[in-house]
Amino acid sequence: MKQICFATTNKGKVSSVSIALSQYGIEVVHYPLELPEPRSDDLREIAKEKVLFAYEKIGKPCIALDSGFYVHSLKGFPKTFVNFALETIGIDGILRLVDGKPRDCEFRNCLAYLDETLSEPAYFESSVEGSLSDFPRGEMRDYYWSELFLVFIPKGANKTLAEMTFEEYQDWRMQRYKDSFAKKFAEWISQK
Repeated sequence: MKQICFATTNKGKVSSVSIALSQYGIEVVHYPLELPEPRSDDLREIAKEKVLFAYEKIGKPCIALDSGFYVHSLKGFPKTFVNFALETIGIDGILRLVDGKPRDCEFRNCLAYLDETLSEPAYFESSVEGSLSDFPRGEMRDYYWSELFLVFIPKGANKTLAEMTFEEYQDWRMQRYKDSFAKKFAEWISQK
């Protein structure tokens, strides 16, 4: 089984990526490194800095992931500054900002991979469309990536991610997998 190191402190991301890659015979080895958070609104640039840092520390084939959250009626805010927004204004602040405005939003993800054969990281990107609920709904679980799961309703669903049962969440995730960064990466690395 091929092993890929995943540098992150987010256990929810490790769980999601591990399940996706295991279907291709790829084992994810979790390295809970504190990674630099470059100040940029470019997901690819942030993922690049993270994977370069991780590869230097780990010295083995590794991945790093960066995600952004984009509320269209707020000109994309908070973009790549999700953690900052959650630490300062929180979920309630974000919901107040969209009061009376369209609630369409999306998560964007960029996975960066680096090994000894590459001079630059390889990138794999995807997005998940949805809308914001009027108030937080559901409860946080260990396998969630963010508090935003309390207010994010995926396109075509009527529940927030945090309202879904474990089975509903897994079903939704498997449907999303078909066009995800994880599948794109798994198919690419399987051919490498």
